[in-house]
Amino acid sequence: MSEYAPKPLSFDPATLTGLSERLLRSHHENNYTGAVSKLNAVRQRLAELPADAPGFVLHGLAQGELAFKHSVVLHELYFDNLTGGGSKADKTRTLLSTHFGSAAAWEERFVALGRSLGGGSGWTILEFDLHEKVPRLYTAADHTQGLSSGVPLLVLDMYEHSYHMDYGTAAAKYIDAFLANLHWEEIDRRTERALELAKVFP
Repeated sequence: MSEYAPKPLSFDPATLTGLSERLLRSHHENNYTGAVSKLNAVRQRLAELPADAPGFVLHGLAQGELAFKHSVVLHELYFDNLTGGGSKADKTRTLLSTHFGSAAAWEERFVALGRSLGGGSGWTILEFDLHEKVPRLYTAADHTQGLSSGVPLLVLDMYEHSYHMDYGTAAAKYIDAFLANLHWEEIDRRTERALELAKVFP
């Protein structure tokens, strides 16, 4: 089994407003890259596991692979939707306005969910539900929670490592900085892909 290679940042971390280069590099180099290392390690353990290994050992390793894989994917989505800003794109704005009443109403709910995790840990996620063909907002308390039919459009890391270095316990200020740095063209690309997938999803 080949090792998964960490994905480099797709932007210059010195260019974002309200999120320091030190914070972003630490988050990427320690937390994200750490998750990649753990994913590779657990996959190596699974590859070496004998056929007669106890079921509880296999179960534990499989759960570990799931958690580390989700952590890797969510971190990559997080960093890629933080590429220094960009105008709000039409497809995502239209989708959110149709389902939530307005883009402002969606943002209010998204911020409220993010703040609900302040001082704790988890993710705030906007996904497109291929099963019901609508966008969904939810929080994931750990890396193993998510829609089985969901395509992530926007993810907000609310683990303290994502903001404590800059904001301490002021999670609300971090969320404001996060929103100010969103790359809406990237989010719109994800929306377009999700809408295409929805056409062929059962």
